Amino acid sequence: MAKNTICLWYDKDAEAAARFYAETFPDSAVHAVHRAPGDYPSGKEGDVLTVEFTVAGVACLGLNGGPMFKHNEAFSFQIATDDQEETDRYWNAIVGNGGQESACGWCKDKWGVSWQITPRVLTEALAAGGAEAKRAFDAMMDMTKIDVAAIEAARRG
Repeated sequence: MAKNTICLWYDKDAEAAARFYAETFPDSAVHAVHRAPGDYPSGKEGDVLTVEFTVAGVACLGLNGGPMFKHNEAFSFQIATDDQEETDRYWNAIVGNGGQESACGWCKDKWGVSWQITPRVLTEALAAGGAEAKRAFDAMMDMTKIDVAAIEAARRG
């Protein structure tokens, strides 16, 4: 296990979520599935308790802790993309698998985990500062999924 691991609390679907992430993002995998050695408040002996996995190289632990806590936008994975095709692929995988769209390149998967699918051209435009950053920012504010061509056009003015 990595020294620093993100722990994500799921109601009961940590394994399904981890397998979806492993199938969707490169440098992702499910490493171990651990079952409860006895009954616990939200499950029974033998139920999946935790899942060790990586998402795009980030070490994670999925915990099936029951319905007490829900994911929210205070935590998100940000996935940098190189072009519209890659942006569309990740966005469509998340939204098309029971997720939902949000604003400015954000979406949620069907388990409630928030994702920022962020083309590098947007990050570069915002880092440039000045009028270029303002134009790209204003264009982004009207988007759900980021439109790479529209951000590039905004950068040029």
